[in-house]
Parts: sequence; structure tokens; C-alpha cells
Amino acid sequence: MERVLILGGVRSGKSRFAESLLSGDRRVLYCATAELLDREMEERVRLHRVRRPDHWLTWEGRPEDLAEAVRSFDGDLLVDCLTVWLSRICLGDPAFEGPLEDWRELLERALGMVEELFRVPVKGRMVVVSNEVGFSLVPPNRMGRRFQELQGMANSRAAGLCDRVALVAAGMPIWLKG
Repeated sequence: MERVLILGGVRSGKSRFAESLLSGDRRVLYCATAELLDREMEERVRLHRVRRPDHWLTWEGRPEDLAEAVRSFDGDLLVDCLTVWLSRICLGDPAFEGPLEDWRELLERALGMVEELFRVPVKGRMVVVSNEVGFSLVPPNRMGRRFQELQGMANSRAAGLCDRVALVAAGMPIWLKG
């Protein structure tokens, strides 16, 4: 079925737009990738939950289990968001701040997980939200630069595997593909 990637900056309206693409009575699995590590994240998650229709189901699992959750669901999917998912993969691995060779292995493994996610045969529409991090300055530290590199490459690979891609700015979608 259809795969849609929604890109945008922080608080650009990308999640709201993604949710609007899945409105109606269809079954939707909301794949929530965040961890509730502090009060600020708890509040952000609470606001997302309040917005979602009551009939939507929620998956909140381990990052390595996301592709299987997508594979096993019979309906539409919303993954929110690829950026938080990738950060959980990286922050849990010492290679993220390790030697360049170790980082390159982690980078390839993470990009492989992105490709696996977008190649899973889905039974409905899959909408994935992701941050566009390439419009900002180059981060002053290695960890920031590495994540920016990973996120940019992940978005590029995901866009290549999607039927439609939109960039959301100021709450307004600009269709880049499809």
C-alpha cells in the first residue's frame, strides 16, 4: 500500500498533518517512538495522546521491535517519529561517540533498520514523521554532527522508498514527491 514521509522542523505541525492523513474510521496503529524520560517529554506525549481518536491503537515498544510491529498490524500506521527512534538506537550504543570505525558500523546498522522499516509489506497506508535537520548549522560537537549525518541519510533513504513525501513548514505541507 501507500508509504508517506512527512518531514519538518521542530514544532512545524508535521505530526498534526500526518494525523490528518489518517482521519476517519479506519484502524490505525500509532507507533510512538519516544521514551518518557522527563516531565517535558511526558507533556509532549500527553498532548499527542489527547489529539488522537479513541479508536486508534498505540504501540510503545523497543526501537528494535518497530519493524515487526508494523509488519504484524492489519490497518493504517503512523510512526511518530523517525528522529526519536533513531536517537534511541544511537544513544544506547557506545559506538555513537566512539572511534570513527565503530561509528560507521552503527551508522550502517541504523540505516539498515530504516530500510527494513520502509520495506515491510504493509496492509494499509503507512505515514512516517521525521525531523528535517539539514537546514540548521553544523553542530559544534561530534555527537551532534554524527546524528545530523545519520538523520539526513535516513530521511533521504526513506524518501526514496516512499510513494509521497511532504515538507511541513509553519503548519503548511509542501509536497516534494507524489
